[in-house]
Amino acid sequence: MAKAPVLTPRADDFPRWYQDVISKAELADNGPVRGTMVIRPYGYGLWERMQRDMDARIKAQGVENAYFPLFIPQSYLSREAEHVEGFAPELAVVTHGGGKELEEPVVVRPTSETIVNDYFSKWVQSYRDLPLLINQWANVVRWEMRPRLFLRTSEFLWQEGHTAHATYEDARDFAARIHRHVYADFMENVLAMDVVLGRKTPKERFAGALNTLTLEGMMGDGKALQMGTSHELGQNFAKAFDTRYLSRDGGREYVWQTSWGSTTRMIGALVMMHGDDHGLRVPPRLAPVQAVVLAIKGDEAVLAKAREVGDRLAAAGVRVKVDDRTDTPFGRRAVDWELKGVPLRIEIGPRDLESGTAMLVRRIAGGKEPVAVDALAELCPGLLEEDQALLLRQSRERREARTADVRTPEEAAEVAAGGGWARIPWADLGPEGEAKLAEQAVTVRCLVGEDGSVPRSDDAPGTVAVVARAY
Repeated sequence: MAKAPVLTPRADDFPRWYQDVISKAELADNGPVRGTMVIRPYGYGLWERMQRDMDARIKAQGVENAYFPLFIPQSYLSREAEHVEGFAPELAVVTHGGGKELEEPVVVRPTSETIVNDYFSKWVQSYRDLPLLINQWANVVRWEMRPRLFLRTSEFLWQEGHTAHATYEDARDFAARIHRHVYADFMENVLAMDVVLGRKTPKERFAGALNTLTLEGMMGDGKALQMGTSHELGQNFAKAFDTRYLSRDGGREYVWQTSWGSTTRMIGALVMMHGDDHGLRVPPRLAPVQAVVLAIKGDEAVLAKAREVGDRLAAAGVRVKVDDRTDTPFGRRAVDWELKGVPLRIEIGPRDLESGTAMLVRRIAGGKEPVAVDALAELCPGLLEEDQALLLRQSRERREARTADVRTPEEAAEVAAGGGWARIPWADLGPEGEAKLAEQAVTVRCLVGEDGSVPRSDDAPGTVAVVARAY
C-alpha cells in the first residue's frame, strides 16, 4: 500500500493543502475565539524578519514609530461618515468595563485614522510641524465572518503609517513613495514575490480615501491576494477632526494626509505563492534559518563535525541551525525541515566523515549532491542568492503565463473562473462591467497603465483593469 502524503496535494484541494501547511509547518493554530489565531514560534519568526526589514525601510523614508491606544471612542468613527459606514460590519464594540456599563461604547481598533487625527490636530500647529510622519506596529480587530488563518482573521498584526502634509502633491507623492520604495521593493527583493502595482477603482477604495494604491500578487491557484495598500486620504479626516496648520502666509489650512499598511497576511501569501506539495519554500533573504545541519547519527565525531560546519557557515554570514536531536529519527527531522521550507539542508553521517563530504539538499531549486565539507562555507551564500532569484522568477512566470488580454466582461469572468487573471481596457469595462463581474465573485484588483505603470487618475488614457477572483 502506498504511503499517504504528508500534505494534501495542491492540485487535489488547494484550500486543504494550505491548511495542512499552516499546521504541519507549525506556523499557527486556531485561537479559542472564532476567527483568532495563535502564531507559533516559527511563524512568528517569519513575521519578525518581515517586521525588522520593513521597519528599516519605513524609517529610511523619515518616518518615526509611535503607539496609539487599542480602544477608540465610538464617536470618533462617526465623525467621518464614509469611514464608519465602511467599517461598521467589522467593528467589535465594548459596552461594559469594570463591571459597569460604559458611558460611551469604545471600539476595538479596526484601524487608527480617527484616533491618530485626534492627536495630529493637537500636534500640528504650524507649517514647521509638517510633514508629520508616524508609523505604528500593532494589532487590529475586524470581525471576520469567514476566517482563514493569516488571510482573514478577526485579529491580526500589522504596521499602519499615518502622515500629514502641507500640500496635496506632497501627500500624493509620499503615498506613492511608500507604495514603491517600501512595499514593492520589500516584496520583490525580500519575499521574492512578483506583485502588480496599481490603483483601486472607486468601488474598492479604502473608506474615506481619495485614492488607494495597491499591490496584488498571484497565488499558486491563480487567485489574487492584496498584499498591501497606500491611501491618499485628502482632507476628509483633517476636516472631520479640524487638523489645521498656520501657513507661511498666516492662513489656517487643512493638512493633506496618507495612511498605509501591510499585515501578517504576507505569511499566508508566502505559503500560497511559493509553497509546493512538500510544504513551504522560504526565500533565503527572509528565512530565519537559511541552512540546517543535520547530524544523522548520535556518535560524538558526527556531532562534532555538524557543529563545526554550523560554526563555519555562521562565520560566512549564513543563518544556520544545527539539528543534533539524534533521539528523533533522521527521516522525521528531514521531513520537518522540508515542511518548514529551509532553503538548504546539510546532512552529515559516519560515512560522510570518511569521505570528507556532506550531502547538500536544496529545498527551492531541488536536488541533492555530496559536497566537500571544506567548500560549504564558500558555496552556500551563492546558492542562497540563486534560490532567491529563482523564486521571484517563478512567481513572475506564473503570473505572466496565466494572464490573458480580453475585451469583454464575459471573457474576463471566464478567465478568472479558470484560475487566471484578465486584463481588460477600463474604458470597455467601467463601473457597470465591474458590478456585473462582482455578481460572479470576480473583482477588479487594480487599474494599471498599458506599460504597467500606476495611472494618476481612474480615467487616464489607456488604463487597463486587472481582473481576478481573490482571497
